[in-house]
Amino acid sequence: MNKLLVALLSMSVAWCSSSVFAQELTLGSAAPKLELKEFVKGEPVKGFAKEKVYVVEFWATWCGPCRTTIPHLTKLQKKYKDELTVIGVAILEEDQSAVATFVEEMGDKMDYRVALDSVPKDGSPEEGAMVKNWMEASGQAGIPAAFIVNGEGLIAWIGHPGQMDDPLEKVMTGKWDIAAEALKLKELLAQKKKLEATFKKLQTLFGKFEDDGDAADLLTELDLAAKNLPDRADQFSMIKFQILASPKGDADQALSLGEKLVASELGENPEALNNLAWMLVAPDREKKADAKLLKFALKAALKADNLSERKDPSIADTLAKAYFDNGQVEKAIETQERVVELAVGSELENDPGVKKRLRQYKRALDASQKDEKPKADAPKP
Repeated sequence: MNKLLVALLSMSVAWCSSSVFAQELTLGSAAPKLELKEFVKGEPVKGFAKEKVYVVEFWATWCGPCRTTIPHLTKLQKKYKDELTVIGVAILEEDQSAVATFVEEMGDKMDYRVALDSVPKDGSPEEGAMVKNWMEASGQAGIPAAFIVNGEGLIAWIGHPGQMDDPLEKVMTGKWDIAAEALKLKELLAQKKKLEATFKKLQTLFGKFEDDGDAADLLTELDLAAKNLPDRADQFSMIKFQILASPKGDADQALSLGEKLVASELGENPEALNNLAWMLVAPDREKKADAKLLKFALKAALKADNLSERKDPSIADTLAKAYFDNGQVEKAIETQERVVELAVGSELENDPGVKKRLRQYKRALDASQKDEKPKADAPKP
């Protein structure tokens, strides 16, 4: 059942990476000092002037995602002109001399102030003052990361620079409510703690389920998790379905839950329907699913295919396997041939499993047709 644990871990990681989990430095905090070694582009900034807005963005020459945000920061600097000061702070650089060369090569694409972090003599890049007092203090684990400092010298927003446009516009026009945003952040932090505690408990119960096959405690905890974290209820329900539909689960309960999920708002999401069906017909499944669950998989896959207007190769691939597992081999072949066509130019184009399954279905049809042919009369003695 390791895949179940992986699914939950992925969900937890996605949640944790989608939010800012501030520590000492948060929204409404006074912006820390600008402790910079030097500016390699633009007029130096020694401090935050009153009634002026700043964006302090952290990046590095070796960071691929940082490169993609540079033109966007330039666009924002040009949009707000003298009302806004954008400062790109290069951090975690083993060779700080490479920054000037990089900035020169970028030219007008990087048209805002650029500075170097102040790193202690003989110290490591991780010991830089900006890394310590801004990134680590706010709980930021990756770059690029941006901080908006408002006209009062307070941290108004923290996040990925690609998501900064709306909050920046509201800060610039005086429509940004730091107190309200700080409250939202506080709620996110509380929910994160709940999720972490839930994940730890579920991790233990998954291990128990793998050992003895008793899912009672695990299912109870998943129900509790869905109740305590309502915005994640669908994901917990999907995991619960996978447990019930597993060889160690309960097919009747799985079917009941599956029908409820299809009848809910989740049932209008083709990707969710596809996931439900794939859990039951995946080629690497330990044991073929119960017949009634296979019928349910076909129902879910058909609905997903229709909702996607029969244009999604991944969904069609699931539908073909559902047809095959339900004994409708000719329909499986017809659908899988559509998958091969739809896969051109998509992520599935180079997936060997797509054509392998088509060959499998065709072989099965050939074998069944041979079995159906009447045998020739035995030669007379």
